[in-house]
Amino acid sequence: MPSDKESPETKPLNNNNSNGNGGSVPSKPKIQPKYSIHRDVLTHEVVIKQTGYAARDKSIPSSLRNCWQSWNFFALFTGVIPILQWLPQYSPRRDLPGDIIAGFTVAIMNIPHGMAYGILAGVSAGNGLYMAVFPVLAYMFLGTSKHISIGTFAVASMMTAKVVDTYANVDDHHHILPDAFGLQSNGTATASPLLLLNSSGVADSVSSTTILPFQLLNSTLNADPITKIEVATSLALTVGIVNLLMAFLRLGTLSSLLSEPLVNGFTTAAACHVVTAQLKDVLGISVPRHKGAFKIIYTVIDVIKGVPQTNLVNFGFCMAVIAFMMICNEILKPRLSKKCRFPLPAELIMVIGGTLISKWFNLYVDYNVNPVGKIPSGLPEPVLPRLDLVPKVAVDSIAIAIVTYSIIMSMGLTFAKKHGYEVRPNQELFAMGIGNMVGGCFSCIPMACSLSRSVIQDQTGGVSQIASLVSASLVVVTLMWIGPFFSSLPRCVLAGVIIVALKPMFMQAKELKKFSKQGKLEMFTWISTFLCVVIIDIDIGLLIGICISLLALYIKGLKPYSCLLGYMPEAPGIYMDLNQHRNAMQVPEVRIFRYSGSLNFATSLFFRRALYEAVGLDKIPPTKVSSSNSNSPSKGSKSSYSPVSQNGGKAINGKLEETSGAFKVLVLDFSMLGHIDVAGCRTLTDLSKELKVRGARLLLASPVDRVYDTLVHSMALSEGPFEIFPTLHDCVEYANACRTA
Repeated sequence: MPSDKESPETKPLNNNNSNGNGGSVPSKPKIQPKYSIHRDVLTHEVVIKQTGYAARDKSIPSSLRNCWQSWNFFALFTGVIPILQWLPQYSPRRDLPGDIIAGFTVAIMNIPHGMAYGILAGVSAGNGLYMAVFPVLAYMFLGTSKHISIGTFAVASMMTAKVVDTYANVDDHHHILPDAFGLQSNGTATASPLLLLNSSGVADSVSSTTILPFQLLNSTLNADPITKIEVATSLALTVGIVNLLMAFLRLGTLSSLLSEPLVNGFTTAAACHVVTAQLKDVLGISVPRHKGAFKIIYTVIDVIKGVPQTNLVNFGFCMAVIAFMMICNEILKPRLSKKCRFPLPAELIMVIGGTLISKWFNLYVDYNVNPVGKIPSGLPEPVLPRLDLVPKVAVDSIAIAIVTYSIIMSMGLTFAKKHGYEVRPNQELFAMGIGNMVGGCFSCIPMACSLSRSVIQDQTGGVSQIASLVSASLVVVTLMWIGPFFSSLPRCVLAGVIIVALKPMFMQAKELKKFSKQGKLEMFTWISTFLCVVIIDIDIGLLIGICISLLALYIKGLKPYSCLLGYMPEAPGIYMDLNQHRNAMQVPEVRIFRYSGSLNFATSLFFRRALYEAVGLDKIPPTKVSSSNSNSPSKGSKSSYSPVSQNGGKAINGKLEETSGAFKVLVLDFSMLGHIDVAGCRTLTDLSKELKVRGARLLLASPVDRVYDTLVHSMALSEGPFEIFPTLHDCVEYANACRTA
């Protein structure tokens, strides 16, 4: 028995004794066990009667009655609010120190990440910081994962930026930066350059006498002004509505439709979009924002054209940030992690250091290095997002909802598997829906989770979402008193932080080798999704990738596994694939065909084609098989078992003979058949009639209960009749008895 100090993660999954090396090895009996069964061959109908089987009542009243009887209102209430389940088991003495350290660490990462991804989403840096507070608190009460870090994420911010740029027509801020950047309180400009904040927060150094009047005039004449933050908050609200609808419709398994190659290729391609969007801040130039397909190509062309106007101070500062971050991540952090559980806060060091350098050297005024702009102090007031924008952003919100849910679920399942608890998909959708709706009322963009922050939260000792509460509290302190300090932070610093943070996403490209080994369809899905997202656009590429992934899934399901079976001479009752097992023996005058998957209207054609190719039924004229019913055996039949070659042919006198000869019985092994519909039963009826014309008969073996119910139901609808047996060996013995009768 393990000691009390042993964690559940270290316990073996079984109760076998461990060997000297610490591994768990199952014990073996000293004498090889044997068994011998003597009973009559049973049909499935006899087994059903003897076991007292009763088909499940599928009527609506019965379903409603069972649903009502299974309801437990207290369990339902605590299931909707999972914090009520794990908080009573929370031990402050055991768990709180780790959560405090993890929360403090995640808060340090949330400050630069929130500011950077807020600007990346097309809104202000302050809106990114709000993401570390309001959605986090909502998820703490309603989420089932204990270790993921809710907040901003590069892919979600990039998809939000696309929607924001599409529907916003005015800037969020028509004011100019304060006097520190060369402006007087009455709004007139001094001789220093003017910082005019556009929709994405990009600063353009222009003359106030030529641009400012037109800017104000355009915003005044606009009949329906829509700001960036209005689009972002309406998008967050709509994404929350989509999440709640998915939870209500029990679509939690929808994330399984997004295959690993699809998600991997999509996030890698989205990282390319993120880096492309940061190039203008790296070089310190101004480029127009493009919308629609092929925008990444147009953006790269504009960046190349703007290279001669590169701000060398801005570019050098950004390169220094990237170099410092790389040194910290690749050299210092691994070494310090061996000595201290608290990781090196490289991002926060660069944000604070970049802000101080910008203030001391007056980088904006003297060197035209663009800052992030004003960050208001305090928390935003709750404001209901514009409901008239919900229909406009509805289509885009579906894609964002699916992508963010897939990211949260994949991360949640990873940590749940590691620490041995359950993550409920539909509850995650509910938590995301409430979190997005709450965040939309507090100037937030759609929520997601971060891989890097989640890993750090786990590695630094976080055991619950209390760590998120600690992190949110520290971010609130930053917003209340420290936020305006970062107003002069150069944008190139955040660009460098984002680029370095995207390294793990680019390293995902190494997974392509693994997908190529898994199959051609997986590799094709990754490559096509990556290229479509990079070249065309994020939403269009994602749609194409989903279609290709579903097509690959359909192709795999449309062509299920099928084979002819033979038996082992040394162990009768064990049947193997003749194509894979060279020494397997074929039952004389009997063909055993195994079919896995589903037999329905979509796969019936493939089932018939695979069966005909395996047994050669379409190549045998009726007279040839009918002659086998006589006492004299046909030319191709043998009265004894014959070994088969690797391709299924029989070895007779040293020569190979094809197995597609005459047979009297066709056995269909349905032990691996998961579903059959009426169209599939009709296919079996046609096959049975065709076999009767050729003097053979059809037997069905090992159907599961739901398949058996469908077969019985179809016989009541004039299909069949079918001869059904509970096991394959019963069916084969019955076929041998019929053959020799």
